[in-house]
Amino acid sequence: MPKTPRRHQDDLASLFSLAFSALNQELHQRLNELGFGDIRPVHGFLFQGLIPDGATAKTLVDLLGISKQAVSQMLDYLEEHNYVIRRPHPSDGRGKLVVLTERGWALLKAKEKIYNSIEQRWGTLIGPDHLNAMRSDLKRIIQTAGEGQPK
Repeated sequence: MPKTPRRHQDDLASLFSLAFSALNQELHQRLNELGFGDIRPVHGFLFQGLIPDGATAKTLVDLLGISKQAVSQMLDYLEEHNYVIRRPHPSDGRGKLVVLTERGWALLKAKEKIYNSIEQRWGTLIGPDHLNAMRSDLKRIIQTAGEGQPK
């Protein structure tokens, strides 16, 4: 665990953050070893918006909550590195649909294999029952997020 003051290591927010950071760091280290060193963590959120059939830049702006210019810059970068391609939109003659290229799909396959490997290691570390309970509990928390909070 990274060196932080003890009082900040036991609260859930810190633990989630540190676990996510460790997961992300290992993912990107291993992606780099596989030839995907030009991908950054922020790109992962954009990729999720492209699965399975692509998306418009406007849809990505709404999904990511960032400016049109920022999305456009990310798409330019990913297109230059052959992860995405912009195609004419099938139902909007003026619009473009951003879709994954073969390299983009290869990246997602590699990411899934790496995540599965990490989860298997975590399952060995804490036991498969604990890992499955953690997954189930987190899903329940996410599904009920915002319920019962003061307005």
